[in-house]
Amino acid sequence: MNQSFSQLFRKSLKDLKIRSGSLVQGKVINIEKDTIIIDTGLKSESFVPIGQFKDSKGKIEVNIGDTVDVILETIEDGFGETVVSREKAKRNAIWTFLKESYSGGKKISGIITEKVKGGFAVEIEGIRAFLPGSLFDVRPIRDFSSNNLEGKEIEFKIIKLDQRRNNIVVSRKAIIESENNNDRISLLESLKEGIEVPGIVKNLTDYGAFIDLGGVDGLLHITDISWKRVKHPSEIVKIGDNIKVKVLKFDKDKSRVSLGLKQLGIDPWKGILEKYSPGKKIVGKVTNITDYGCFVEIEEGIEGLVHVSEIDWTKRNIHPSKIVNIGEEIKVMILDIDEKRRRISLGLKQCQPNPWKQFSEAHSKNDRVEGKIKSITDFGIFIELNGGIDGLVHSSDVSWDNSYEEESVKYKKGDLISAVVLQVDFERERISLGIKQLSEDPIQKYSKKYKKGDKIFGKVISIEEKEVIISLENKILGKLYVPENVPENYQVGKQIPVKYIGIDRKSRMIIASIYEKFNLSIEKERKVCENHEKKERNKFSNIMIEAFKAAKNE
Repeated sequence: MNQSFSQLFRKSLKDLKIRSGSLVQGKVINIEKDTIIIDTGLKSESFVPIGQFKDSKGKIEVNIGDTVDVILETIEDGFGETVVSREKAKRNAIWTFLKESYSGGKKISGIITEKVKGGFAVEIEGIRAFLPGSLFDVRPIRDFSSNNLEGKEIEFKIIKLDQRRNNIVVSRKAIIESENNNDRISLLESLKEGIEVPGIVKNLTDYGAFIDLGGVDGLLHITDISWKRVKHPSEIVKIGDNIKVKVLKFDKDKSRVSLGLKQLGIDPWKGILEKYSPGKKIVGKVTNITDYGCFVEIEEGIEGLVHVSEIDWTKRNIHPSKIVNIGEEIKVMILDIDEKRRRISLGLKQCQPNPWKQFSEAHSKNDRVEGKIKSITDFGIFIELNGGIDGLVHSSDVSWDNSYEEESVKYKKGDLISAVVLQVDFERERISLGIKQLSEDPIQKYSKKYKKGDKIFGKVISIEEKEVIISLENKILGKLYVPENVPENYQVGKQIPVKYIGIDRKSRMIIASIYEKFNLSIEKERKVCENHEKKERNKFSNIMIEAFKAAKNE
């Protein structure tokens, strides 16, 4: 008995026990306005909405006569029609594709649709998947808002798939790591010190920038970014920048690469001594201010330090920020160049008049000056002079008669006082002043009053073994050397006559001799006293004894 093919096919389907949910093939027999008619060889033809046969752009993707896969939903819907779904068949095909990709570790493409909690929603052929933020890249990304990721098509790998729960988790990081590994092997074989390579700025830190060389990250240290001083790498490069760098060091075993950007240009320090020399004045820009000075850029990539001691002639302890500002152009003098250590010492005050030199040119020794007391110390009084400079009245130059402790209490800070210029050393920035020199030295005045050999009177105030200290007029002291024993009539508090010999300028005392008992010539007495001074540590002078014996024999 002859049977048609369609009859045999229907019989085979019954034998296969076709049921709802089965994937079957059908033939497109007609395309109408809103419907596509499919013949699956079952009891009746199926009418499928035309939208199930359109692609993402709205174009119909089948023609009459095409064979398509559909899912059988109902063999008999009660109205004599067989219901099938092209959309479910397509979805089933996508899941089959996803399963094969997952099991085979293959790459798939998807579009990031939106930012969700913990990551992103990704659409893969109409199926929604989840991309955790931690699996977006090989390095942590804190802010995704600046990347404008929505709507971008990106490749992923499926790392988790559960069709029953409609759960898919994808990773972009896995793709990058896989690609990086391949690129890394190739790059490590070609890398060597001294070559120039392209890279992408991957990350920035306070100490430098990490550059992706294509599977291998290299460190561009902040000191190798530019010849000029850089506070942060962001001043020169930004994340995502395509730059060319030079390989400075390469450790293949540890896969460590040190890179340089400034090395691609000419070293501005090369031949610097031919362009600049100590004493030259130039204009530069203040680039940085610290507690110990300020840095000034004199040309691109070359900076010098103006130490705080070279900023102002008079303001020693002032912070540099009180004098200059960052970005300000100032005139400086080159003080020293250390080409080997790449250091230049600059001076700001050298481009201004030196008040110490001006003072030395305007004043001579013994000139009288006025100024306010700036401070009183244990060793003297500082007086502020014209030009903002200070002069020191040493403790020994405050009074002829009284001690510094007694005199210093008479002064206070801010007092306007006069003084005499004793010495000016503008190179060492020192001015020595004297207050006591405003009046005549009592010792000098006394020496003018008497001649050598004159009889003078003094009161005994102390008696040593061979020396008597006497008090003369106006608080002047004298010392009397006694060659042998001190006479019995010499007693403390007694007024005695002595002979004036001269002045001991070191001790500021009058030198005298016994007036009545001995009658040495003035010249011999002078020699006796000088020789005695030389042997004062021994408290005994052989020379004095010999002179005394010689005078006695005369």
